[in-house]
This record gives sequence, structure tokens and C-alpha cells, in this order.
Amino acid sequence: MALFEGLSSRLQQITAKMRGKTRVTEQDIKDMMREIRLALLEADVNYQVIKQLIAVISEKCSGTEVLESLTPGQQVVKVVHDSMVDILNIGEQKLAVSPSGFTVLMLYGLQGSGKTTTAAKLARFLKNKGKKVMLTSVDTHRPAAMLQLDVLAKSIDVPCYIETANKDAVEIARHAVDRARYLLCDTLIVDTAGRMTIDQALMTELKQVAAVVKPTQKLLIVDAMIGQEAVNIAETFDREIGLDGYIMTKLDGDARGGAALSIAYNTRKPIKFITIGEKTDALEAYDPERMANRILGMGDVVSLIEKATANYDEKVAQKTLDRLKKNQFTLSDMLSQFEQVSKMGSVKDLLGMIPGVSSAKLKDAKVDDSIIHKNMAIIRSMTPKERDNPQLLNASRRKRIAQGSGTSVQAVNQLINQYQQTLKMMKQFGGFKGKKGRGFPGMGRGGFPF
Repeated sequence: MALFEGLSSRLQQITAKMRGKTRVTEQDIKDMMREIRLALLEADVNYQVIKQLIAVISEKCSGTEVLESLTPGQQVVKVVHDSMVDILNIGEQKLAVSPSGFTVLMLYGLQGSGKTTTAAKLARFLKNKGKKVMLTSVDTHRPAAMLQLDVLAKSIDVPCYIETANKDAVEIARHAVDRARYLLCDTLIVDTAGRMTIDQALMTELKQVAAVVKPTQKLLIVDAMIGQEAVNIAETFDREIGLDGYIMTKLDGDARGGAALSIAYNTRKPIKFITIGEKTDALEAYDPERMANRILGMGDVVSLIEKATANYDEKVAQKTLDRLKKNQFTLSDMLSQFEQVSKMGSVKDLLGMIPGVSSAKLKDAKVDDSIIHKNMAIIRSMTPKERDNPQLLNASRRKRIAQGSGTSVQAVNQLINQYQQTLKMMKQFGGFKGKKGRGFPGMGRGGFPF
């Protein structure tokens, strides 16, 4: 997650120094508090948040439980982690559901915060949870917003109600509610108008729309890249119309992370969701412990497992395993594996969820996601017979495949070598036994029949 790279790097260096210490002095604690304070200030975290966090950590670290522990360094790291979770853990993170069976979610935000795309992401998220969702836009000031929402709704197969010619936001909202009830939808997501800055005319309109749709939850879309200004915006919206929580967007950007740590603490309202990409599946339910883990470089195994579970086809995985056991793993099987991995998102983001992977090292690592798509293009440029019998791939065939996939012969050779190494590894570690065949050239007899 690019958002916390600077903060994560600093805090990981601090905690790494403490983790191995067998004896921690009061001076060590003071030095660590100074480093943490500087790291949070650089991350544009609100001063009051920093003040509370430092006070809590200092008090806990100075206790006998830490200083007299057999592993004081690790105890200090645990204190920092738990204190960070407490700061991030404000209110109920789950969405409220209307007892009437018809839930209305109103999304607010300034222009450019990602409000319209977030509406579609939220609709897809709830649809995958079994909800029957409808989208609507009451943004009469920017007709393109309505059309954008309609296109996004079609892409995720969710109904969308818009009236591009109507300039009355309240009337559109009333019609949208009627339409959603007619379609027997249980959730209506309302994308409201935004402005470059907050003005009274906008607030009046939003209040009128809310009076018609009677929202179950009022959620503010907050651009994480605007730093502490996000706190001022949130406080203004909360004061004018009342908020139930936030959705933090652009957490894959270059922001320093201060908004996420500051906004909940200052307004005492919870963050409900975070978005980490442009695609409609790039929305995650907010979890304070997972967020703290990411910031401190402890990984996020739960999110990694959830991503894999949501995007990985169990039948495809079982079929691949069965073929491996029978020594029948082909380039077609390899293609299906590439397709499954590509659905999970950026490889660098996935690596960042693994505990112990330093964000600083990961930032410098050259992880090219396009390689997966190039390899998929190469395999798709092969004939079915070539995929099942790689030994047929002579020089002329490889040249044709390179031209067909828009790559080079060298890239084709690299893929074949990767495939060959995969087979060797499976043979060494898996101990798979099957019918004897000619095997891949160079692998010896009794290997894999292609």
C-alpha cells in the first residue's frame, strides 16, 4: 500500500532496532518516542493524535511488564502495535442495515475524491455479499457523473437510475427510491453532487435529498492524498449534515498517511471502507488491526487470504492439482494459473501483505506486473497442440509465437525455461508419479508426458 510507504519505512526501522534488544533502558524508550514523533509528523498526522499516541506508548513501555520482560524489545513492538490499533479503532466499522429491509446509503464528498467510482465499488462489494443493490446519481450539476455511474453500473451488472435532463436533485431522489422499491432492491446507493469547495448551497441541497431518501448511513468519501485538510472537510460535513462514517480513497497513491490516522480520532466517527485501486473490485472493509499491521510492516495475511479466496477458482485449482499428480501439467494449465493470479491485483501489493517484507525494500524492488500478461499473451499465441507438446516449439514456431504475442523470441524462451523449471521443481518436491513418457528435452526419461 503506497499510502504508508514513508511512515511504514520509518516505523519499521524503529521497531527493528527494538525487536532484538534483550535489555531496554529509559533512554532507549525516549529515543524511540522521538523517532516515532518525527515519523508521524512527516506522515502529516494531526498533532493531537501524535501527542496521545506518544503518551500512551511511553507510559506502557516504561512499565515493569516491558522493562523486566525476557523479551523487552518484542514487548515494545507489541505496545506500539496495540496503541496504533487503539488510535485506528473508532466506532463500529460495519455498515448499518435498516430494520425495514430497505437500506439507503448516501455518499458525500468533494469533486475529485473518487465518489462516483466508489459508489460502484461499494455496489459490487454489497452485491457479492448477497445484497440486491441499485445505484442512483442526483448530481445535476455534472451530467457526466450520471453517465459515468451508469457505465460503471452496467460493468458490474447492477441497476442504475438516472435522469440526465432533470435538474431537480430532490425529484430524482424520490423517483430513485420508488424505482428501487419496485425492483425489490434491498439497498440503494445515492451518489450526490460534489463541489471544489464546500458551500451553503451544496449543503442545503444535500439536506433536501436526505429528507426524501431517509438514509440509513451517511458516508463521506475522503481523498487520502489531501492530508490533514481531510479532517477539516470531515468536520464541516459532520457539523452540517451529520456523518456515520468514512470511505478512504486513493490509498494506493503517494499520500503520507496522515488522514487515515487523524480523521477518525478527531471526529470520533469510524472508517468503514478503504479503496486501493481504480477497478471496481478495489474496495476493502476497513479493519484497524490490519491497517496497523500494514503500517508497521507486519503484513496482512488475512487480506491476502481473502483476496485469494475471492478471486481463485477452486475447481480450476483442483483440476491443476490432479494434473500435477498425474504428471500432466501443460502450458494450458500454466495459463490458467496466470489468469487466476492476475485477478488478485498488483503483485507488489500482494507481496506487501506478507509479514516481514520490508516496504523500503519492496519500494526499490522491480516488480513488473506486465510480465504476467506478456506470458499469458505468449501462451495464447500457441496452438492447442503446442501447449500440450512444448517439445514441438522449434525456432520457427517460437518466432511466430513472438510475433503473434507482440513480444520477442527471448521472452518466449524465458517462458519455456520457466515452465521447464516449474516441472523440475514439482518433480523434486511433489514426488508426483505417472505414466512414463519421453519427458521434456533435458529432463531425462520417466518424466512428464507431453
